[in-house]
Amino acid sequence: MRGGIEVKSVKFQKDCSSIFFPPIQSLLQPAEKLWTLVDEPLVNKCFETIDEIEEILVRRCNILSEMREEIRSLTYYDWLDFH
Repeated sequence: MRGGIEVKSVKFQKDCSSIFFPPIQSLLQPAEKLWTLVDEPLVNKCFETIDEIEEILVRRCNILSEMREEIRSLTYYDWLDFH
């Protein structure tokens, strides 16, 4: 197993049960699909300071805030409706 904790056996109380999910499940974490958009300006680059990275990320977040339809298409699931 890569990362995390490996459990060989688990005892549950009579009224408890478990549901096992894969370690990476984008349906449960829709924001996972956004990392490629967020880190795009940072990939394969070196930075001198944290401030330089912060400046780039602030600019990127401002761009992403205008990309509502693209972000919605990556993260929206019909069961995930907050209305």
